[in-house]
Amino acid sequence: MNTADIRYLFAFDRWATARILEAAERDGGVDAGTWSATNAIDERGLGGILVHHLGATQRWRTGLAETGETPRPEREPLPSVAGLRAAWEAEWSALEGWLDTLDDAWLARTDEGVAFWQMLAHVVNHGTQHRSEVAALLTAIGRSPGDLDMIDFAEGQAAHAARATETKAGQ
Repeated sequence: MNTADIRYLFAFDRWATARILEAAERDGGVDAGTWSATNAIDERGLGGILVHHLGATQRWRTGLAETGETPRPEREPLPSVAGLRAAWEAEWSALEGWLDTLDDAWLARTDEGVAFWQMLAHVVNHGTQHRSEVAALLTAIGRSPGDLDMIDFAEGQAAHAARATETKAGQ
């Protein structure tokens, strides 16, 4: 695993999470009661699951970066969908900046026998679990985010690259 692979995984994570947030915001957004409900999946509901996903991502980033921070957005009042999107936008920016500092040697380091690249892959996989929970809840209320498969992301990236190549060739 190398830094390009890790960046790809986190780009997928961002794409899929953005699709979930877009579905929650579409047509005036999920109503407040549905957004703040609890006990839909374990003790969490739609908003709580997404806040947990954010918090876990933040904690892994800050922990591995050794910042001394331990963000816990789950302990704060539940933000609106727009507020959560803003928090995700800030996290994506911080994550991109941090990923830029990593190299392949860092990814190969281990802690308790687990390679750092495996920890980062876990963060993305953890997000996949929670997005699937939220996607099921959104679909149940008529707000399906559509396909969230990594192959859909890959095909979109390939199509974008092909269009860019065609545009460049046509100039």
